[in-house]
Amino acid sequence: MPRERLSVVVTRRLPEPVETRLCELFDVKLRDEDRPMSRSELAQALQEADVLVPTVTDTIDAALLGQAGEQLKLIANYGAGVDHIDVATARERGVLVSNTPGVLTDDTADMAMALIMAVVRRVPEGLAMMQKGEWEGWAPTALMGGRLAGRRIGILGMGGIGQAVARRAAAFGMQVHYHNRRRLHAEAEKQLEATYWESLDQMVARMDVISVNCPSTPSTFHLMNARRLKLMKPDAVLVNTSRGEVVDENALTRMLRAGEIAGAGLDVYENGSAVNPRLRELSNVVLLPHMGSATVEGRIEMGEKVLLNIKTFEDGHRPPDQVVPSML
Repeated sequence: MPRERLSVVVTRRLPEPVETRLCELFDVKLRDEDRPMSRSELAQALQEADVLVPTVTDTIDAALLGQAGEQLKLIANYGAGVDHIDVATARERGVLVSNTPGVLTDDTADMAMALIMAVVRRVPEGLAMMQKGEWEGWAPTALMGGRLAGRRIGILGMGGIGQAVARRAAAFGMQVHYHNRRRLHAEAEKQLEATYWESLDQMVARMDVISVNCPSTPSTFHLMNARRLKLMKPDAVLVNTSRGEVVDENALTRMLRAGEIAGAGLDVYENGSAVNPRLRELSNVVLLPHMGSATVEGRIEMGEKVLLNIKTFEDGHRPPDQVVPSML
């Protein structure tokens, strides 16, 4: 007799090819509507599933894990970041956690560069002018932005995405600087033509663009706090495609409003979709709805990683993208 298939609960709608393949391989419960599960719905899913497939919109903390059924053995996260999952508590309860690293590197780096260009070249202001029918023709001093070539970019977090941003920035003629928990090997620095700063404060004070590309951990919460933001040059801009919690959003808003920072491009926010309303009022800010990974190719590749992690686990092996507390 064929063995019983794993029970898999998916918390959000996923791309159609991913959902179809999940249904072919496992006993899957899919969502009919694309909205986050409520806390009670998550608790129910944890009680009935062998494998849960959550996303960044699902907070799975110790209290929820305490309600999980004994059959729950794997949380196969659809996404690279796992700061919304209490990995340590899951491990204590014998539940493995996996993620989908690597597949979104280029997509997120592309979006970081798009935000840099949009802010520095004042693209949204020009777009708004055209959409409102206010353009009356070319003028020598209208909507003057800045040239990217020759500007210094300070990359906060030099992992895969940070390095991809560095390569793109260098192609635009920018001078690449970085701060990271660990310095890169000399050969990698040479290839990227990147200058390392042990002191984040010293780097921030000298850059024209700050690109936030580090993960969200307890040690990076408000890494760009009010004190550090005040070190930035008045004509500098900040771009964040990583996690909103790394930047003190209220302090950033105050400084942008006061003209103490020239501009910002944000794809992530400290309180999820609850964006500071004062940010929306500013013409020197570009706001995007967490689009960094939003490519067809990237989202399908994320699903393929989820499938591989679940299938490997089902076959009795360690998921290739297992996350353990020591990695965080």
